[in-house]
Amino acid sequence: MNRYKLATIWAAATVIIDQITKLIVHNTMQVWTGEPIIPGFFNLVHVLNKGAAWGFLDNESIDWQRPMFIAISVVAVAVIGWMLRTLDDGDRWMIAGLGMIAGGAIGNAIDRTWLGFVIDFLDFYVGTYHWPAFNVADSALTVGAGCIIISMLFNKKTAE
Repeated sequence: MNRYKLATIWAAATVIIDQITKLIVHNTMQVWTGEPIIPGFFNLVHVLNKGAAWGFLDNESIDWQRPMFIAISVVAVAVIGWMLRTLDDGDRWMIAGLGMIAGGAIGNAIDRTWLGFVIDFLDFYVGTYHWPAFNVADSALTVGAGCIIISMLFNKKTAE
């Protein structure tokens, strides 16, 4: 399959799953509430994040983070499109990773554009130590980066 089609499929799947899950959380949970799923380890929550990962720049007194994060998403998707030009259609790990990263950037940009914040709902923790809440788009960004690392490792071994 063509690298553009494959990356688009990964990006579209990411955006669709991300937006559906956020819509479900938005329509079924009150903001700033949570439901334990696995006590002592995992909750579904409904939190709003105006900032970036781990709540970076999530501050009501800052008004420039929304356009900045939207612009970063647009630039990231453009760079990914440019990067795809140089790839071999067989580099499935890199293509999947770039597609997931594009989808994650688009998913969170949709929230920022229409809502002014990102809906986060996955809350993992042990005892009182919580990982910051995140969403499917954030997960896709992380998994996508992992796919790129795997691609780089495989390509390094084949180049030697």
